[in-house]
Amino acid sequence: MAAPEIHLRTETKEFEQRSALTPSAAKTLIGKGWRVYVERDDEKTYETGKRVFADKEFEEVGCELVPNNSYRSAPPSRPILGLKELLPIPLPSASTYPLSHTHITFAHCYKRQGGWSDVLNRWVSGKGMLYDLEFLVHPNGRRVAAFGFWAGWVGAAVGVLAVGEQTKGGRLGPLKPWENEHACLKEVKRAKEEAERNLGRKLRVMVMGALGRCGSGALDCLKKLGFGNEELLKWDLEETAAGGPFAEILDVDIFINCIYLSSPIPPFLSFPFIYASPSRNLQMIVDVSCDTTNPHNPLPIYSVVTDPSLPTVDVALENNAGPPLTVCSIDHLPSLLPRESSETYSQDLLPSLLELP
Repeated sequence: MAAPEIHLRTETKEFEQRSALTPSAAKTLIGKGWRVYVERDDEKTYETGKRVFADKEFEEVGCELVPNNSYRSAPPSRPILGLKELLPIPLPSASTYPLSHTHITFAHCYKRQGGWSDVLNRWVSGKGMLYDLEFLVHPNGRRVAAFGFWAGWVGAAVGVLAVGEQTKGGRLGPLKPWENEHACLKEVKRAKEEAERNLGRKLRVMVMGALGRCGSGALDCLKKLGFGNEELLKWDLEETAAGGPFAEILDVDIFINCIYLSSPIPPFLSFPFIYASPSRNLQMIVDVSCDTTNPHNPLPIYSVVTDPSLPTVDVALENNAGPPLTVCSIDHLPSLLPRESSETYSQDLLPSLLELP
């Protein structure tokens, strides 16, 4: 019987450093008789999506290194593992060519995101198969493996950093990945202290979806930054049952949206609601959920997905009452802590990989 195989493709999304498979997880697969093929990635840069794990780290545990973006020429029976969009370079039709392999990835199409039918048609036309990682779930519906905890964690850190700049009249500049959690906390604590000095009071933060993976990550970061319970509003289904918009969001300095949007809901904020409010402390929204292309987006006050090179976008308010209001909508926040988030995800995914047919 032939040994089971898997092919780890390179990521082509800008600033994406995470990996669906880590050297430690690959070592486990190899120890169980698998052949693991890993596309070389060392020649790329952070801006073009260089993987945080060096090629040598995979080679040292027994993986076979293959050329960058070579998955299209892999044997048809070999599953292709990756995270983000399939956009190999330099093919002119990179985003539309048919997909003939079995791909294990995040397709971002089953909530009718923009272009969803074109994405799915690539597997139909290529007679391939999609295992969408977003819908790999336990019997109770909970995701088997998810980056949610680290998305919320990093989102909270970025929100505090942004307010630190905005309270002194500036703007958050380009972000680079932190080496580890400790380095991130050290930098963000300084920003928190500076913001609170400038405001003359403690910062207040609301986490929407506080009971989920993403929300728990945000709260973990905020508590490590020194936020007390009196400075944190933790909302979930019970608090939002009546439907928005919600005045409480405008009362805090930072709003972190961590919900999983699965059905239409009233918006959390709207332009008329903001204009009608007598006052506003809110100056930073971290939209970890990033449902900008979803027709039921609960934050219809912006429509731009940001990235680490320009992490925030202004909300175009018609009047200048209150502080400037910006949004961070980076859709791959865990890539700013790529090692921690990849290790957690890969270990959670490993049991399911071992069960592949």
